[in-house]
Amino acid sequence: MTRLWDRGTPLDTVVARLTVGRDPELDLRLVAHDALASAAHAEMLAAIGILSAEELAGVRAELRTIVGEALAGEFVIDPADEDGHTAIENRLTERLGDAGRRIHTGRSRNDQVIAALRLWGREALLSLHAETRTLVEGLLERAEAERETAVPGYSHTRQAMVTTLGHWLAAHAESLLDDLPWIERAYAHLNRSPLGSASGFGVALDLDRPGVAESLGFDGVQANTLAVQNDRGKSEWLALGAAVAIANDLGRLAGDLIWLSSDELRFVKLPDALTTGSSIMPQKRNPDVLELVRAGAAALRGHHAAIAGVYAPLASGYHRDLQLTKAPFLEGMVLAADLLQATAAVVAGLEVDADRCREAIQPATGATDALYARVARGEPFRSAYRAIAARPEAPSSEAAEGWRSRRHLGAPGAFDAAPERERLERAQAFGAAERERIEAVWQAFESPSV
Repeated sequence: MTRLWDRGTPLDTVVARLTVGRDPELDLRLVAHDALASAAHAEMLAAIGILSAEELAGVRAELRTIVGEALAGEFVIDPADEDGHTAIENRLTERLGDAGRRIHTGRSRNDQVIAALRLWGREALLSLHAETRTLVEGLLERAEAERETAVPGYSHTRQAMVTTLGHWLAAHAESLLDDLPWIERAYAHLNRSPLGSASGFGVALDLDRPGVAESLGFDGVQANTLAVQNDRGKSEWLALGAAVAIANDLGRLAGDLIWLSSDELRFVKLPDALTTGSSIMPQKRNPDVLELVRAGAAALRGHHAAIAGVYAPLASGYHRDLQLTKAPFLEGMVLAADLLQATAAVVAGLEVDADRCREAIQPATGATDALYARVARGEPFRSAYRAIAARPEAPSSEAAEGWRSRRHLGAPGAFDAAPERERLERAQAFGAAERERIEAVWQAFESPSV
């Protein structure tokens, strides 16, 4: 037995190659989660009398072996099997006979892949959540250390007003904190069990769908069986959308660091271990990692658009088109985690040249602060503006200290990381609780008892 739907009719080789696609490669990421879902499904089948207690024990033991092989990189999906679901069922049938032949009762490959993607996806989202928190913590630590490091602030790539490196670093930290609820919302959407939807129309058995959901640590069941199938692609798009929000912020941070570390500015220096050289120019140290973070954000936007492009025009129900949402989702989520880790390493190793930051401040950059000093003494804003505009240059020493006079909430002179740290603490509590719940599911799966 190979293909689950095989009726003995030969399949054209071109059609076989197109329909199998990259699934044997991509599904290697999903085998462990497919096996986990299969164990929960098998327990439910035993509870309704489809599997005997002995058969269930054998299925669980073999599924644990499959997970071990998958995690060790030893599980093989033959192209003749088409995908990981078939490879697992063929393995169970080969080792266990009728118990393997019964395992597909009450489900289709459609809800199998949806379940595996959701189980994998929620763990990937929690990893992104944790990596984002790590980067935010690093940015806040650097921000507090540089809270009084005066530096030109730019708009239109021209000096605008003096700020501090601490203010700039904290701005990026807050942007990334704003992305965490996106992850949590996407996680909640994924964290519903699809199992028992079969091909979208249910089956003529009394399936205990809530019980399966509980054993897998889902928040509940996505009830309507057709809605489950219609959600294929949408869930991946939502989850990857959260990753794209993070990546967009990483791309902006990377662009800033490329600019601030340029030969002309030299406000910060990138760690040597995270830069590369030129094959022809011996003096060069290139910010390749940051350029790839910036490009990676663009690639993620492309993956996100690809998923929407496939699923959005479809009518209700399953369509083979949806197979092509798997690669951009899996690869996009992995790429997002890589971008976060690379950026965190750069932030941790940044070297700041405070003297260079201060020396670069142009006298005219203090013009706006000088204007508001006159306003504070009672002069109307517009007349003060015209007076300063006539001769905007101010002594450099005064310009460099102008940020101190801006003390309202959120301004550089009122730097306070406490609100961001409180938000970070709440996010850490969410991540820890959900990680503990998922670990409990895996521990129950590893237990030899039912």
